[in-house]
Amino acid sequence: MVLGAGFGGLELTSRLAAEFGSDLELTLIDRADGFIFGFSKLDVMFGRVTADAVTHAYAQIVKPGVRFVQADITAIDPVARHVSTTAGEFDADILVVALGADLHPEATPGLVEAGHEFYTVAGAFALREVLANFAGGRVVVAVTATPFKCPPAPSETALLMHDLLADRGLLDVSSVTLCMPMPVPIPPSPQASEALLAEFARRGIEFLGPRLVRGLDGDRKVALVTDGDEIPYDLFLGVPVHRAPQVAVDAGLTVDGWIAVNPLTLETQFDGVYAVGDVTSVGTPKAGVFSEGQAVIAARRIAARLRGESSAAEYDGHGLCYLEFGHNAVAQVDVTFRAGQAPFGSMIGPSPELAADKVEFGASRVDRWFGS
Repeated sequence: MVLGAGFGGLELTSRLAAEFGSDLELTLIDRADGFIFGFSKLDVMFGRVTADAVTHAYAQIVKPGVRFVQADITAIDPVARHVSTTAGEFDADILVVALGADLHPEATPGLVEAGHEFYTVAGAFALREVLANFAGGRVVVAVTATPFKCPPAPSETALLMHDLLADRGLLDVSSVTLCMPMPVPIPPSPQASEALLAEFARRGIEFLGPRLVRGLDGDRKVALVTDGDEIPYDLFLGVPVHRAPQVAVDAGLTVDGWIAVNPLTLETQFDGVYAVGDVTSVGTPKAGVFSEGQAVIAARRIAARLRGESSAAEYDGHGLCYLEFGHNAVAQVDVTFRAGQAPFGSMIGPSPELAADKVEFGASRVDRWFGS
């Protein structure tokens, strides 16, 4: 049984289905009715595509040995590997928790009432109309808590916001400020950070770091920063607080807020229970490409267990992600996180060729996960 149909859950499900076919009995459970890539939320938000064009319905998953159940998960018993949902009760021989991180805009004072968040599907899609009608002014893109998913996304949003204002001839009456809790945009990749900071300087985007927004004063239209400073804004785009789903906390799976796993094997402290992706404390960024890599290793180890064999497969903390610079220019960032070592990474691009590569990346996953 796989709980959660994001990058990790879909990759693991597809690999096990490809290996065992109809001999597999795998139940995939998610509360949503379809999958949306994180980068697709920005595409919708900035008016590039419609919401329908980027939604991949889970009902389209047709794989031998796999059934999809749309339901809310209400309780998990990791000892008995029993799961309660709004669609009934389920038992498993092997359980994989891939529920991701829940987002809590309400946890930041003033964000819901006086700002906008762009990390939930609903939040990003609602911003399509907001941005379409924005007449210019002071735009602040900011992070409200750590850790947060997809560390490049705030930088991408600032760049795309600048492009939107430039294309509409609003730069004379507008500004873009990016406030992040790191001293540079992407600390594991100095090359990517240098490229972004140079691009910010070229476009006149103000970068403030390391600083964290702790709330908004909607009456005065200022963002309140943890160091006591205030940032005036006309449009605030925030990254909301991330937390492990409460059902995972209540199950006793979490330690210090996230599911504790062996970072090499993705096994939890409970026999036959694995966890992958944003819900874990593996030590990599919370991003789809890392969830996918963890799912590959978990799938190999589960497959060996089902065959009565052992597996030496171990997660190496490596991932490739794409960094949007706007105007059909995309860079590729290669980063590795290994226990006991400082993370390291490199970057190529940006270029139109890598923009096409990003499209192919998404298409290949849709083909593998959905068969279309």
